[in-house]
Amino acid sequence: MENLIEIKGVTHAYKTKAGPLPVLDDLNIAIPEGKFCAVVGPSGCGKSTLTRLIAGLMFPDTGEVWLHGQIVKSPRKTVGMAFQNPVLLEWRTILQNVVLPLEIVAPGMPKRQKEARAMELLALVGLEGFEHKRPSELSGGMRQRASLCRSLVHKPEVLILDEPFGALDAFTREDLWQTMHELRAEEPFTGLLITHDLRESVYLADQVVVLSGRPATTQYVMDIPMPSPRPINMLYEPDAVEKLARLRREIEIAQGRVPAEGGA
Repeated sequence: MENLIEIKGVTHAYKTKAGPLPVLDDLNIAIPEGKFCAVVGPSGCGKSTLTRLIAGLMFPDTGEVWLHGQIVKSPRKTVGMAFQNPVLLEWRTILQNVVLPLEIVAPGMPKRQKEARAMELLALVGLEGFEHKRPSELSGGMRQRASLCRSLVHKPEVLILDEPFGALDAFTREDLWQTMHELRAEEPFTGLLITHDLRESVYLADQVVVLSGRPATTQYVMDIPMPSPRPINMLYEPDAVEKLARLRREIEIAQGRVPAEGGA
């Protein structure tokens, strides 16, 4: 299977008054087309920096970021992004918020066609009937559903999710996890999820990458060969519990709390 995203030997440091602050060091990640990859690691290890590099919003100091066989040298219209804060425009209705990317990347598309595409997604995530509401009239979970629709409306090759469910309560979060599986079934895409929630990574991803502490490199990769969609109760089955335990240990190693296997 062809890799849609390839991070090859990437290093990156931020310039500060005290000097360079290294955040990524010889980072290597490969994500096959159509797969969903979750990236976890200690706070501040460079996970969000990674998303910006893939989207072409910033560039590595050394190494290369490849997307669909091409080196990323500029912002990519084929990348959709969703964040912890939905960032919906309050002066626009939900429908108008969702069509916004199409107004940018496909200005010549007829308005009726743009709205029809947006309505397909809103219906898919259970927001049909709320398209003319303002963001402030919706719950946090509903706003995040609208944000997901906006990030998918232009049919991106890659969907980047930077902790989009982190601010939600547990029940709403799990409901949206299941929505993500439904979206993948109806709107296939290659996904990259940044998360601090190990349960979220195991439930959603085909592959989990654990980053080391800063400057981050690839510490551990776990494949999760389970079909999608998945029942939420799979998280309580022995195989999932074992995977969560292994990921937890890898995070503790990355944080320096326990020695690596074979260490003193």
